[in-house]
Amino acid sequence: MNDTAAKLRHALAEHVGSPGWRPALELVPRELFVGGAVYRVDQVRGDLWTPVLREEVGEDDWLALIYTDETWVTQVAGIIAEEAAGPVTGSPSSSSTFPSLVVRMLEAAQITEGDTVLEIGTGTGYSTALMCRRLGDGAVTSIEYDPAVAERARKAITAAGYTPTLVVGDGLHGYYDNAEYDHLISTCSVRTIPPAWLDQVRTGGTITTPMWGWMDGVASAYLTLADDGTASGRFLKDDLYFMRARAHLPPPRPPIVTGTGEARESRIDPAILDEEAALFVAQLAAPAAQRASGGDTTILLDVSTGSRADTRPRSSGGGWTVHQHGPIRLWDAVEEAILTWQDAGAPHQSGFGLTVTRDRQHIWLGEPDGPSWNLPA
Repeated sequence: MNDTAAKLRHALAEHVGSPGWRPALELVPRELFVGGAVYRVDQVRGDLWTPVLREEVGEDDWLALIYTDETWVTQVAGIIAEEAAGPVTGSPSSSSTFPSLVVRMLEAAQITEGDTVLEIGTGTGYSTALMCRRLGDGAVTSIEYDPAVAERARKAITAAGYTPTLVVGDGLHGYYDNAEYDHLISTCSVRTIPPAWLDQVRTGGTITTPMWGWMDGVASAYLTLADDGTASGRFLKDDLYFMRARAHLPPPRPPIVTGTGEARESRIDPAILDEEAALFVAQLAAPAAQRASGGDTTILLDVSTGSRADTRPRSSGGGWTVHQHGPIRLWDAVEEAILTWQDAGAPHQSGFGLTVTRDRQHIWLGEPDGPSWNLPA
C-alpha cells in the first residue's frame, strides 16, 4: 500500500468531515479513478485545455494534486485526457468532481446502509466506488451514457475491487432491471425530471438531482415518491451542480440581432439576473430562452420561436429600455416572475418546490398552492 496515498486519503476525509462516509473516503483510492492524466484550463482562453500527465508530474506531486478537494476534468470534447496528443479546444464532457461535493450529494440524498441506489452518470466511477464501499456491491447500479467514459470507469472500479451493476446507456431512461430503488441520484444536471425515473423508485423513495435550465439557472431537487406515482419536494439549501445531461443541453444560438421590435421601459434592473436566485426565477418564466450579453445589453433568445428581448440603459433619465420581438414576450414574462419573487421576499432557490406528475411538472413558490410555473414538456 502506498503510505503517501493513505495519508492523503486520511487528510481528505478529515477535510470533508462526514462521519458516515469517512471510512469510504479513507479506503477508496481516488487516483485509480482520475487515471494517468487530467486537463488544466488555459488562464486566458477558457475553451483551451492542456493535459497534465502523471509521469511528467512525479508520483508524490501527482498524489498531492489528486487528493486536493478539487474537480479534475478528465475528458474534453469527447477526448479523454490520457489520449490527448496535446491541448484540446472545447467544453468539459467528463470529470472527477471534487470529493466534498460528491459526499454532500450522497448526504443530501440521505443514503445509508441497507439502501439500494441508482446512480445516473457513472463518470470516473469514484462516487460509485464510495457507495459500494458503504452499501455493498449489490446495492449499487450505475449508468453511463458515454461508452469510452463507461469503460474507463469499469476498469477503475474493478481495479478497486468492487462489482456493482454497471450499465452503458441513457441515464434519462434509468435501468428497470434492478428496480425499485430506494434512492435515485443524478450526477448530471437535468432540465426536467425524466418520467422513467418515477417508475423506478419505490414509494417513499427519493430522487436527488441538480437541475440546470437553458438560461443557466440552477437548483438542486430533492423529491419523495408518493403512492400515486407522483413526486414532490423542495429544492435544497445546498447548491449541488454537475455537468448537464447531453440530451438536455440548449440548442446552438444563431447570430443575435438587438434593438428591434416593440420598445418600452423595463420595470426591473436587468442586472438582477446576475444573482443566481433571480436567474433561476427568470428561467421559470421563459424556460425555452437562453441568456446572452453584449456590453451593457442583456439579451434573451428563444431559438424555437425566434422570440427575443434585449434591455439596455436609457440614453438619458435613467432606467432601461427593452425591445421585444416574436410571438413570446420574453421580458414581460421575466418581469412578472421577478416581481412576484421580490414580493415574496426574494428567497433562495430552497424557497421553491417541485411537483412532478404524469402530465405536468411545475415549480411553486412558498407552498404547493402558491405561484407556480410549468417546466417544458
